[in-house]
Formats: sequence, C-alpha cells, structure tokens
Amino acid sequence: MAASAFFFIHTFIFLLVISITPDVSSSSSSVNTESKTFIVQVQHEAKPSIFVSHKLWYESSLASLSVTVTGSHPEETSRIIHTYDTVFHGFAAKLSPLEAENLQSLSHVIAVIPEQVRHLQTTRSREFLGLKNSGNAGLLKESDFGSDLVIGVIDTGIWPERQSFNDRDLGSVPAKWKGQCVAGKGFAGSSCNRKLIGARFFCNGYEAANGKMNESTEYRSPRDSDGHGTHTASIAAGRYVFPASALGYARGMAAGMAPKARLAAYKVCWNSGCYDSDILAAFDAAVADGVDVVSLSVGGVVVPYYLDAIAIGAFGASNSGVFVSASAGNGGPGGLTVTNVAPWVTTVGAGTIDRDFPADVKLGNGKTIPGVSIYGGPGLTPGRLYPLVYAGSEGGGDGYSSSLCLEGSLDPNFVKNKIVLCDRGINSRATKGEVVKKAGGIGMILANGVFDGEGLVADCHILPATAVGAANGDEIRKYISMASKSHSPATATFEFKGTRLGVKPAPVVASFSARGPNPETPEILKPDVIAPGVNILAAWPDNVGPSGIPSDKRKTEFNILSGTSMACPHVSGLAALLKAAHPEWSPAAIRSALMTSAYIVDNRGETMLDESTGNTSSVLDFGSGHVHPEKAMNPGLIYDITSYDYVDFLCNSNYTTKNIQVIARKVADCSGAKKAGHAGNLNYPSLSVVFQQYGKNKMSTHFIRTVTNVGDPNSVYQVTIRPPSGIAVTVEPEKLAFRRVGQKLSFLVRVQSMAIKLSPGSSTVKSGSIVWSDGKHTVTSPLVVTMQQPL
Repeated sequence: MAASAFFFIHTFIFLLVISITPDVSSSSSSVNTESKTFIVQVQHEAKPSIFVSHKLWYESSLASLSVTVTGSHPEETSRIIHTYDTVFHGFAAKLSPLEAENLQSLSHVIAVIPEQVRHLQTTRSREFLGLKNSGNAGLLKESDFGSDLVIGVIDTGIWPERQSFNDRDLGSVPAKWKGQCVAGKGFAGSSCNRKLIGARFFCNGYEAANGKMNESTEYRSPRDSDGHGTHTASIAAGRYVFPASALGYARGMAAGMAPKARLAAYKVCWNSGCYDSDILAAFDAAVADGVDVVSLSVGGVVVPYYLDAIAIGAFGASNSGVFVSASAGNGGPGGLTVTNVAPWVTTVGAGTIDRDFPADVKLGNGKTIPGVSIYGGPGLTPGRLYPLVYAGSEGGGDGYSSSLCLEGSLDPNFVKNKIVLCDRGINSRATKGEVVKKAGGIGMILANGVFDGEGLVADCHILPATAVGAANGDEIRKYISMASKSHSPATATFEFKGTRLGVKPAPVVASFSARGPNPETPEILKPDVIAPGVNILAAWPDNVGPSGIPSDKRKTEFNILSGTSMACPHVSGLAALLKAAHPEWSPAAIRSALMTSAYIVDNRGETMLDESTGNTSSVLDFGSGHVHPEKAMNPGLIYDITSYDYVDFLCNSNYTTKNIQVIARKVADCSGAKKAGHAGNLNYPSLSVVFQQYGKNKMSTHFIRTVTNVGDPNSVYQVTIRPPSGIAVTVEPEKLAFRRVGQKLSFLVRVQSMAIKLSPGSSTVKSGSIVWSDGKHTVTSPLVVTMQQPL
C-alpha cells in the first residue's frame, strides 16, 4: 500500500514550457548550458490529501524526480520558481533536459514545451480619438472616466511619483481589490495610493535563465528602471497633468484614456527580456487580485496556442471576465509578422495621429529633405552649412559596421565636426547618435533602409539629428557621392520646426506596425484594430534619459515614444471605459464594440495609407480599422463569445483533446463542435476564409454568426454586402428584426469563388465587408478572402 501511495504521489499532470530563448548574452548562455526553466501544469484536483499544500506536493515530486537522475541537483531542497493557482494550475521549475524527458514519459504528462523570452514593443491622442474632457455626454462621462475599474499593466514596472499617478479626488480603493503593494529596492510599501493600488514584481524566471540580477542597474522591486512600463501605464490611465511636454515638444495637457481608472503594475520585463514563467505568474496574480483589464505591450512568438504562455494566461484571464489587450508587434511592414494572435486576445496595431515633429535637412545644393526629430538643443548655428559625410563611405570605417554607426566603427578623423549620415538597423536609433558624438561628429541624419520604407519615428536624440525615409536617404547619399566626385565638399544643416498639429493625412498605418495574415490561424483576422502608436507623449521616470541610453543624463517628466507598445494601452484604457459604461459586457463584447465601430478612412475622407509605401493600406494592415471610442460606446450589435465557443474553435482548428486541456484547463468533447464546421465559424466580428484551389474550378464556404442587440428595442437591421472583387457573397436573412435589448439573432454568410490563375505557392488577398444598419447604428465586419495555389 505504501508503494502504491508513493507511485500515486509522484505521478501527476505537467505542462512544461521549456526555454527556446535566443542567446541574450554570453553570461546567460553559460548559465543555461544544462538546465532550463519549465512551466509545469498539474491536474489540480489530483493532489494527495497527505500534502497540506500544492507547493509541498510539487516539491516532493521534484525531489523524487531528482533522485532518479544521477547527479541531478542533490544539494537543492527546492527548485520551484513560481506556483500558479488562478489562470493556470502548476508551477515553474528549472530542470535538466533528461528530467524533462522523464517527466514527459509519465502517463499524465500533457506536453513539454520550451519557455520563450519576450521583448518590449516599443497627449494629443485623446483629442485625436475624440475623447472630450467636458460635457454632459460621451464615453468619458458615461463611464465616470473609468472610475473603480482596475487596469493591470504587465511591463517593466512603474515610477510611482509621477503626477500621472496622483490620487487626488479619487474615491477609496475598490472593495473587490485583493492585490498588494510589494516593497523592494527603491520602492516602499507606501508607494501605492488610491490611483496606483497595486504593484508586484516577478524576476525568478529571469534570474533562473540569467543568474542573479545586477542590482546596480536594476531594481529588485516594482520600480521601473527602463521607462517603458511607466509610459504605457500613463497612456492607459494617467491623470490630467498640465503643463506637459518632452524637451519642449508636444506641449499641452497629458492624460490617459481612463483618467480615473485604478492601476496595478506587474513588473516582468528586465534587462534581457520578459520570461514566460514570470509573465504567467503576473497573469495569475493579476486575475486573483481583481483586475478588469490586462495590458500587455510585450512581443509574442507565434507558436501553437498550447505552447504559448501568453495565450494560455490570457485564456484563463478571459475565462474570468478580464479583457486582455496585447501589442501586435513591431515587425512590419512585412506580411505574416503579427504576434499575440489568439482570438481571446485583442491584438492592437499602430497608427499615426495628426501631430508630428518636423526637422528638415537643408543640403548645400539647395534641396530641402523632410525629416522628423525631437531635439531640445544646444543646436547648430542657424543657417550655417556644415560638412556632411556618409558613415559607410570609403574612409569612414570598415564599410558595413560604420554605415550602421555601430559602437567603435567610426574613424574620428573622418567624422569630426561633421554631420554624419547613418543607416538604420541593428543598434538603436538613439545609440547611433551617441556613437557619432563619441567620434566627434556634430550631427546625425538617420536614413531608413528599403525595408523600413518611408515611415518615420521621432526620437529624443542626444545631438542634433533627424530621421529621413529610404528614398530621401538615397538622395542624400547621391548628393554626397556627386559632391565628392566634383571635389566640392557636401554640406548640410538642420531646421528643427518644433510641434506641428493638424497633419494630413492621419491616421496612417505605421510602417513598423506588424501585419497579417495571422500566421497561426488565418481564419481569424489579426490585428483586430489599430490605435495611436506613433510619437505618443506619456510619463517617464527620473532615472532614465529621454533617449533611453545610459549616457543620457537629461531628466524629463514626459517622453515621446512610438511602437505598438504605445497603441496597446490606448485600447486597454478604452476597454476600461467601455467596461465601466457597460459592466455586463464580456471581454469579447468589448472587443466586438471596438472592432465593428472602427473606421478605415483618414482625415481627408480617403482610405488610410500605409506609411511604408504611401499607398492605400489594407485589412491585413489595420484589421477592422482604427478605434472610434465614442461609437464603440453604443455599437448597436455585438458578437459575443464564451469560453465554450473558444473550445469549439480549438476543436475545429484540429487541436487534440490534450492540447485543448493545456489552454482551457478542461477536457473537451470535440464531437459536437466539429459538426459546426470550421475554425472561421467562431463568432468573431471579422470574417476570413482561405481557399486552397487544388485544381478546383469553384470553391465555397459559409459562416454562421450570432449578434446580440445592445442598441434599441424594436430595431430592424438591414444588411449591406460589399463583396471582395470577383467573389459572390450572400447573407441570409437580409434583415434582422429585434424585439428587445439582449435578444440574439443569427445569420448565414455564403462565400463562393471561381478559381483564378496563380503560380504554384502564391496567393492573393481580396477584401470586402458586411454591414448591418438600423439607420442609427452601423455594424461593420471586414470580409477577407485569401486564394492560395498550393505547390
């Protein structure tokens, strides 16, 4: 009996998430030579009664595992890094490959997956979004500015002293809140208030992969040593602060999307990245603490959902009624670059706003080249022309490294007292300026590469500098080359023009914003929406210069950054406002309201442009479109989705029962779900179909959708079909008559296409839309048809 009990105790269910981490540094790779961090999913109810806690059970199990492997951690009493109890059941531990293999051989092991390391995806936007600060109506008024809603920001921590996080005139902490304000280095337990109501940090996974952190450069606490988390938190829910600016740029009032919403900071990102075991611990804590929204501006890695800790944590959060917003990634403008693509996550791309910071280059030949920059001086003498060189020219250095202005690559004799043209790529944009300055250069022009196109990002440089597009970079190089051949030195100067408002066109899809199609599930259109993500002013910590490089000792209360990292918290804050205005709405209902009310035209009344090319953008760039907060408050109809619907979606995506259990923590019966059809039949607000031609002349599919009336009772919606070119689309019925609020009605969409001529392995994408309207509300769903010719 004792032997059988011993066997029962040490045979249990695991999900192991093993680290597939690129080398971050030579030191980290040496630490991880033999063992890695695993996230272990355990069948929660299987714990033997002799253990008073799950953690003791986990420790006992690890101890028994270790003694079966020769020389495996005999001196260690516990290797548990984290335990999980809310969105996930289990623990994280550092294990050798052999131990992982032994665990997988157990009868109850579900999966063994390497842990991944993630990276950050780095207030005019309020006005641009149409959020007014006063008046008797509108989303801010209806939601009481997000009061009593809690946004959990999973990021690099927070700088609590910023005025964006003051608790003036806020009520008491919501009674539902169960979180903590965890003290640590430079962060007292009293650092929280009625605005910042919780702060935690998670570093065990980071230290397991990299060794003990260097506390001279990082805070072992929720305090932000990077700036990213402070910036994103204040975008989501910063208070009104006036005056606000960054080095004198973007002067005005700063405020987040939900100024009265409460904030909880969950620090998971450190110098070498953000580790899955820590991210999952943050999800687990945030949901247990009582957040309403999770904002995650961290880059994903596209793998099946059962191998993705963010997707797993987000499913648990969504199942608990928590809205999860995540950045789409900065891998654009190439296709198939979008990340964080699980359908229960709202995936946010980035667009521009109608404000920029022009900083032109005036060449010695009289031409003016447009650029952008944030530089507060000291500047070059106005009107004076200075020698101009290209760092990649002969004599500048070794060619490739010097063209990119990498550390130590520039010859001081070549660049001293000159303006230096550097190519964009590899090292950070601001760091290139530091390299130029160290070598004696007096200014820098940063030129986009072909892949970057014409999209420009303004940076807080440490010397006079500006960024130019790829074509203009070529023009400057040509001018330098021609001047050299004519033995007439090239010259240039800068003209910094400060802040410009009312820019047209806007919004424009940011060049860097990650694009679809969805690499994991092409039947689900991603990104879902875009939001302001270029040149966004938000709070910044004291200990980090605005350029983000260590040598920059300037201090600023606000900074201007760009990235889908900045777009994501816009949507997180809007979700809090919508949840406050509609407490009964599910996370899927909130996402539906944002998607079906989004717009695709700019302030000229034309379809949004793609910044990288200057051409018209597409649904693969912007998803359903740019968020429109006021319309989202009253969308008319919503497409709701339950956790059971997501499980059916996973069944129709050909996930195994074991795969689904990893994500949903339940054993799924897929027999009924597969009768419903295909993965595209998830009740999503967008519709996407992939036709594999395989020599067929005619192809067809169908979608079943159910909408819930959240508008007016006794309303009748008529459909308008805008089919993709050459595609036949029908909707049955064409009219939906609702008798009451909350009523659900379904409709069928049929999509038919004749085969078209494509070369093997190629594809083409066509888009249209299906629009329901009752004369007051307009409910728009993009329809995307991808035609593929298999090899």
